[in-house]
Amino acid sequence: MSDLSFIEKVKLEKLFDMGGGYVLNFSNRTFAEFVAESTGKNIYDSKYDYASGSKANRLRAFWTEEPNHAVGKLISDLLEYTRQLPAYGDQGTLYEDCIRIADRLKQGSPVQDLDVITPDLPERDFEILVKSMKEAIDKNAPESALDRLHTFVIKYMRVLCEKYGITVERDKPLHSLMGEYVKCLKRRGLIESQMTERILKSSVSVMEAFNEVRNEQSLAHDNPVLNYSESLLIFNHVVSTIRFVVALEGTASRSKTGTAKGSLAMVN
Repeated sequence: MSDLSFIEKVKLEKLFDMGGGYVLNFSNRTFAEFVAESTGKNIYDSKYDYASGSKANRLRAFWTEEPNHAVGKLISDLLEYTRQLPAYGDQGTLYEDCIRIADRLKQGSPVQDLDVITPDLPERDFEILVKSMKEAIDKNAPESALDRLHTFVIKYMRVLCEKYGITVERDKPLHSLMGEYVKCLKRRGLIESQMTERILKSSVSVMEAFNEVRNEQSLAHDNPVLNYSESLLIFNHVVSTIRFVVALEGTASRSKTGTAKGSLAMVN
């Protein structure tokens, strides 16, 4: 559930004109469509049956039932919609207060460190994958993006393996790429502790299991999709591994640049 305070709810209810059971100028149909597009949720699901079941009460139930990130996303989209209304008028500081409320809530993303998944790689495919994954997480639906996360990670690992001269066949599975990459890090002295090496080696078996999830429990094929809680666990664990790899590669690049500059200075 979200942690909206009483004062924050008062401000939002005032801005969204929720007196009398309404929410802005939405009809039942347009309200359902708006919430579905914003969050992927059905606002007329029984979980949002609260008091009279009006639009305002359903929105209050959404605030209670859903996590911070999902509530923040919906509030943010409602704020943008509010600005388009002819009767929006002068809201003074109320609108800005509500923006700050939405921003605070959105910081509670269900997937930590998602920003390490960036499209700053040499293929346009990365940009498409990243956009699709982030849209799914914005809607608090990690289970719908497991296949794209797998595709992103395998593409990223291929880029890193090619960087270090590791042979990359098209059919080489993700865990094999990860295993050879970890061995390469060890050979090059880029891993300083035995524990880090063990953690990375354990990620090889994790990636092997991720192959199975992708093939049998994701939208990659006509499968029953894995449940939300386990999907979120997998998403966070895999992203955490990639976060470390990105940080490690950044440190290695800076170290290499520093060494080159030092050598140049000695020559001069």
